[in-house]
Amino acid sequence: MKLLHFSIIKFTICLIIGIILSKTLSISVFYSFLITVCFTALTVFLYFIFKKKNNYLYIFGITCYLTFIAFGLFISNSNEDLNKTNHFSNYSSRDTASTTITFRVRELLKPNAFSKRYYVDILKLNNNTVIGKALLNVKKDSLQIQLPIDAIYTTALPLVDVKKPLNPDQFSYKDYLEKQQVHYQLYADQTNLLQLQNKTHTLFGYAAKLRNHINSKLNPYQYTNDQLSIINALILGQRQNITKEVYDNYTNAGAIHILAVSGLHVGIILLILNLVFKPIERLKNGKFYKTLILVILLWTYALIAGGSASIIRATTMFSIVAIGINLKRPTNIYNTLAVSVFILLLIKPNFLFDVGFQLSYAAVIAIVSFQPIIEKLWTPKYKIVTLLWQTLTVTVSAQFGIIPISLYYFHQFPSLFWLSNLIVIPFLSIILGLGLLVITLALFGLPKTLLSDAFGMVINWMNSFFGWISSQEDFLIIDIPFTVAQVIVSYIFIFCLYALYHNKNYRWLQLTLISVLVLQLSYTIVQFNSKSNQFIVFHKSRNTLLGKKHNNQLATFSTLKTAETNAIIRSYAVKNALQTMPSKPIINLYKLNNKHLLVVDSLAVFNLKGITVDYVVLTQSPKLNLTRLIDSLKPKVIIADGNNYRSYVNRWEATCLKQKLPFYHTGKTGAYIINY
Repeated sequence: MKLLHFSIIKFTICLIIGIILSKTLSISVFYSFLITVCFTALTVFLYFIFKKKNNYLYIFGITCYLTFIAFGLFISNSNEDLNKTNHFSNYSSRDTASTTITFRVRELLKPNAFSKRYYVDILKLNNNTVIGKALLNVKKDSLQIQLPIDAIYTTALPLVDVKKPLNPDQFSYKDYLEKQQVHYQLYADQTNLLQLQNKTHTLFGYAAKLRNHINSKLNPYQYTNDQLSIINALILGQRQNITKEVYDNYTNAGAIHILAVSGLHVGIILLILNLVFKPIERLKNGKFYKTLILVILLWTYALIAGGSASIIRATTMFSIVAIGINLKRPTNIYNTLAVSVFILLLIKPNFLFDVGFQLSYAAVIAIVSFQPIIEKLWTPKYKIVTLLWQTLTVTVSAQFGIIPISLYYFHQFPSLFWLSNLIVIPFLSIILGLGLLVITLALFGLPKTLLSDAFGMVINWMNSFFGWISSQEDFLIIDIPFTVAQVIVSYIFIFCLYALYHNKNYRWLQLTLISVLVLQLSYTIVQFNSKSNQFIVFHKSRNTLLGKKHNNQLATFSTLKTAETNAIIRSYAVKNALQTMPSKPIINLYKLNNKHLLVVDSLAVFNLKGITVDYVVLTQSPKLNLTRLIDSLKPKVIIADGNNYRSYVNRWEATCLKQKLPFYHTGKTGAYIINY
């Protein structure tokens, strides 16, 4: 492929391989640095040896690639906060009662049902100056005010580990936070936090103040909460206040990217700024000054919009595009993409594992690769039809890149995505331009006008339209099982299809057909692996939730009426390609081939004769003498689920310890799985 003739693309691929290896291999920062130095020295040495011997240049090329792989390994390891000696985890005291923590509020996150959440920078642990991020959970209160960005607080609360999910195949918030360099969290309320005086401010703090100022200036325009939340998401990059209903509507309509300030928004803003500052080109060295202004304004906007991962990567990419366009330098879009990826991963290697990062670049690569091919299929006669056709081809092309990743992470496919984008995308530049104009007028103190009302009506129309699309449930395909292996094979198939179109030879036809067969084989393997039999005691607070997996079906037994629709069950069923059966009431005895499992509930009935009990599940806090049960039934394992009083669980654990019998509490060890 011609793409691989560009050195920066090959080096970027090698860098990515090195970053992935750093997550799979346990290599210290020192040894990864040593490996990088050795390969760099070897590459330089071979360059002088083989620079005039073309027959051996491939040896130099191999060492060059290995150097970039080693470099990816090193920067990934060195970028990990836990590997730094001044990280606060290295100063943690075992006596948490005497620990004093000082932190700076860094970023406001979307709140959950119980608390407002923030990323904070830990500044001091007792008297030690430290670094590192943590998650702060502040209990919700009707009188609670939002913690200001850059505000510094001190507290005596302990830092605790972020817990892994207690049920199989659940979304792991712990893994997600680790990719954000967050390994610990704090739980607090307003009374636990003491604000300190702070005379220093960061750029993020100034940006937050500007966003707050903009919102205060928009108050006279009397926008509703839904309107204001969409304006903040669409233009200011803040999605924290969007209601779940509105957010789900955009997601189910396949238009959630509209609410995430990313490449689409930054690209439109670049076009608007490029048009506004075009007169500067008439000055001497005008193109240079214009390019400088564009780049500065793009990064200023990125900062105002919160500086999230999606905004930073989009701004990096379009800064390179702006430089290439305005300085009339010949550019290749794949080169531009590779340069932006390379720069971003050098700064923050963990971007590679960010879902938004993967989706953004997959979509852009797919668009520039497939859109010209699809567009050639039809040439409309009228300009308006041409615009709609181009929008449709861009939307469809993007799906080639994002469908495999979307299926893996979200397990759903909004089949009306084309309609959502076809109606909104052609007008998005006008909507963004109108929004920027309204905000500018608000900052100058202009009162409510027909223009501000029109913008509010447009936001209402968008919300209503996507709500209607979302309500067409027959067109939303959900609970699609998709594995990592299937993602990889899908991209191999898409790549082979693209290569076959351009080369049209027997070799690429063979590879395309082979990739189709491998994709089919992967589905067969998933179905085969799902045929094992398991009985699962899930962890569910204040409820009993049991699952019996047989072949490709999952039967559920629970105190919940529709347990099969519960998120715990759905997640497990989707990941394992299982068909869920309607939930049934819990029974006391389950036969698992030649084994038996007894459920002892609040009635505490366990009088069995002639049956050997292997497992006992205690649920609904039964009042029983556990020692008598053990002596009577002689089980091999005692399991307590999440539907028990903590005091009871502690007492049962002490009894089992005394009896030297294995005891498992799902609230501590997670769901208990029995293979039979």
